[in-house]
Amino acid sequence: MQPYFFPYAGYFRLFAAADVFVVYDCVQFPRRGWVHRNQLLDECGQARWLTLPLRKGDRDTTRIADLAFRSDARDAFFEQCGSFPAIKKISEGGGALFREIGDFDRSPVQYLVKTMQAVSEMLGISRPVVLSSELGIPAELRAQDRIITIAKRLGAERYINAPGGRALYEPKEFDRAGLQLGFLADYSGPHQSILQRLAFEPAADLAEEIQRTATVDWCSRAPS
Repeated sequence: MQPYFFPYAGYFRLFAAADVFVVYDCVQFPRRGWVHRNQLLDECGQARWLTLPLRKGDRDTTRIADLAFRSDARDAFFEQCGSFPAIKKISEGGGALFREIGDFDRSPVQYLVKTMQAVSEMLGISRPVVLSSELGIPAELRAQDRIITIAKRLGAERYINAPGGRALYEPKEFDRAGLQLGFLADYSGPHQSILQRLAFEPAADLAEEIQRTATVDWCSRAPS
């Protein structure tokens, strides 16, 4: 799955359901997506964007793996943070999560990985993380062929995707590759950023919600 900036709780069901989480960073960066930004509530309870300060790159060719922060990224980021009570609440608690939030001495993809790992550890669903950009996948492979190659490269027998992936992948193609294809059940919980929820809800309650709803619908045969 593409890495996202503090995604909603439903995203973390992928950590709960899988043995290994593959960060899909060898694909084009979607500038209007959720990789580098999310919405938190401001002092008035209105949803506003919190955005990672990225260096400008080529709009059509920049991969997620190739993103870079601006030289003033830390200052620019925390200048935004004063409007968000959730950030203040997290900072008061200190700890690993707040340290990861403020560490811009690395690439954006590493920032995203480390912040997601910090959250997954808080939720008790920590998993090994692999970057797809480090697997040497041929550039000409597209769509599900690329996904199947990544899974086979890692010796996987099963591949789990979010509910929205049902329109993207053909079970018969995974069958032919000797892979069982499954999708998480639809998620009906809040779609707020996990950062917003962790600031004001017990991590144990969020962990229970994620584990309880991380059921998988297998739509192709079991591997032989």
